[in-house]
Parts: sequence; structure tokens; C-alpha cells
Amino acid sequence: MALVRAARRGDTLALHDLLDHLTPYIARICRPIALDDGPDATQEALVAVFTSLRSLREPEALYGWVRAISVREAVRVARRAARARPAELPEVPERGDPLLAADIGDVLARLSPAHRAVLVLRDVEGMDEESAAALLGVPAGTAKSRLHRARQSFRRAWSA
Repeated sequence: MALVRAARRGDTLALHDLLDHLTPYIARICRPIALDDGPDATQEALVAVFTSLRSLREPEALYGWVRAISVREAVRVARRAARARPAELPEVPERGDPLLAADIGDVLARLSPAHRAVLVLRDVEGMDEESAAALLGVPAGTAKSRLHRARQSFRRAWSA
């Protein structure tokens, strides 16, 4: 974690190397939550990481700290995008449309940002319920029920 310590001290080369190192990780978290706005969410998360890097007390906790920021920013960007772009009903495939089951991205897009976030944390990142709940800032029971509803909605859309 010498790279993190050097970046925290303001070493420009270390900041650049850390950016190169973290960008794919952040993008992997942001893309499934923010969907088409994943690149924007990734950029927002990177800005948040590097503007608050000095507040990271334990460099060994870098990935957990970055994951928390990335999820928060991805949900924020996804919510902002959802408000800016109201859903157009003609674009929604009809029940039984074979394209619906074939396109995972389309199925994920139908979930709310909060449901996508918990689904990504549990099923992609492999976090346990308590950790995912803490990261999302909700009680464990809320995260568990969101995950249940997200999985149920995903299965329903996938098998339609």
C-alpha cells in the first residue's frame, strides 16, 4: 500500500498509477448499477475518491472504501438519470418477447438503482448481507428484502 501512501502525500506519479489501478475496479462496480450512465458514475466515483483520498485513514482498507464510494456514486447517477429520462413505454418489450430473456442489461435496467446496487454487491461482489447493508447505509433487514425483491424481479423478467 505504498502507492496509496505516496498518493495521499500528493505524489503526482503515484496518483496517476493509483488512478490507472482503480479505474477498472470502479467501472466494474458502477456499470451494472448505473447501466448506460456507468462511465459517468465511474468518473464521479474517481473524482470522489481522489478528492477525499487524504481522509482514508487505513490504506489497507482502500478497496472497501473505494467500493463504498463507487456504489454511492453509481446509485446517485442512476437516480439522477432516471429523473432526467422518463421511461418510454413503447421501448418496453411485451411479456413473452424473446429479446427480453436474452438481454441481461435490459433486465437490469428494469430494476431500481437501489435493487441493482444490492444485487451487484451480493451476487457480483460476493458481499454478505450485513456488509452490503452497511455499505448501502440501510438496516440488514432492508438490504435482505431489497435483495429478495431484486432477485424475484430479475427472475420474472428473465423468464418472461
